[in-house]
Amino acid sequence: MLLHSHTQQMPDNTNTALPLKVLRLKDVVKKMGISRSTIYDWINPKSPRYDPTFPRQIPLGKKSVGWLESTLNEWLMQRHTPV
Repeated sequence: MLLHSHTQQMPDNTNTALPLKVLRLKDVVKKMGISRSTIYDWINPKSPRYDPTFPRQIPLGKKSVGWLESTLNEWLMQRHTPV
C-alpha cells in the first residue's frame, strides 16, 4: 500500500519526494524473516520478548494497521552490527 509522498532531506541538502510504503503484517513477516508471533511479542509490553525499539504500527482503518517500510528499514540498519 502506498501513501502520499514524503519529502526527505538528502545528504547534498536537496529534497526528494519519496512514496511512503505501508506493509501489512504478512509483508512484515516476509521482509523480516520472522514469525507473526515474534512480531506480536516484540510489540507487546507484557511479553518477556518485548522490544521497545521495534517500529510502532500505524492505524490504517478501524481494524487495520501497518508499518512504514522506511521505519522497518531504519530499525534493521540500526540492529545491524558489522562483524
